[in-house]
Amino acid sequence: MAFGRRKKDRDSGTGGTAGQGDEQGISGEVAAAPADGVQSGGESEADSGTVSKVDFEGDFEGPFDIEDFDNPDEALQARLDLGSVLVPMPPGGQIQVELNQQGVPSAIWVVTPNGRFTIAAYAAPKSPGLWREVASELAEALRNDNASVSIEDGPWGREVVGTGAGVVRFVGVDGYRWMVRCVVNGAPHTIAALAAEARTALADSVVRRGDTPMPVRTPLPVQLPEELAEQLRAAAAQQAQQAQQAQQAMLAAQQAMFAQQQQFAQQQLAQQQLAQQRLAQQRLAQQQLQQEQAREQAQAQVPEQPEPPGERRAAEGSAMQQLRGTGG
Repeated sequence: MAFGRRKKDRDSGTGGTAGQGDEQGISGEVAAAPADGVQSGGESEADSGTVSKVDFEGDFEGPFDIEDFDNPDEALQARLDLGSVLVPMPPGGQIQVELNQQGVPSAIWVVTPNGRFTIAAYAAPKSPGLWREVASELAEALRNDNASVSIEDGPWGREVVGTGAGVVRFVGVDGYRWMVRCVVNGAPHTIAALAAEARTALADSVVRRGDTPMPVRTPLPVQLPEELAEQLRAAAAQQAQQAQQAQQAMLAAQQAMFAQQQQFAQQQLAQQQLAQQRLAQQRLAQQQLQQEQAREQAQAQVPEQPEPPGERRAAEGSAMQQLRGTGG
């Protein structure tokens, strides 16, 4: 349900569609239900083959242009301000932010129990027809990825559906100098409920195009609300701190491992030196034993020398003399 009083509500008493009745001359076929065989932007059934009708309920007035509101601040009511697009949140919905390599938000997903969807705005010509080209290219890209592709007729015209491991649905709406694309991504058994949630959000979204000239198909800038940006910065800081702590822990573990390796190497060196000392001592003891045994063997082989005769007679004469001296 749209919030805020819009200019077309004041003038005609009814809600406006994307570009319907615009003073710049945009036709109303973009948001109105297409005629048989004709989709938004003039796309015919022959462009993409058989088109099946989507069952949907509700009034799909939007998406709206911020210029449709008497007071642009009223467009912020019950909508999440993402800069170029203001998106209403479904009950129980949560935000999931994708960042590019520079840390800038590249996509903001609305996550529900049924899956997730994202709504983004792009620069487009003043006249409708860009979604027709984009839908054809998306279908071709899905076929090249070996996905099963079907085309369904939704509230705003063609919806491109690709089925593989999961289901992805592309919904597009042409506006004045902008095009909105909604990407719905979920499981086969929840995709119908998820698509209904996405269409409801898309129908009440508001586009803030701005006056800056941009090349066609340029994504309009995405900006997070300050509260979400602060949460994202806090989460990034926490992740950086955790990464730093993990790096420090890894460095400490590497240093401890290096110290253990050094200690082990020193122990190994000490054991090797001790073993070498013991081996040297054993060799020295063995050499000393061999030398002692050699000396003993040499001494055992030396013959005993007899006493000289003169020395024996001298000894005997001396004894006789002593005896004689004793007898006299």
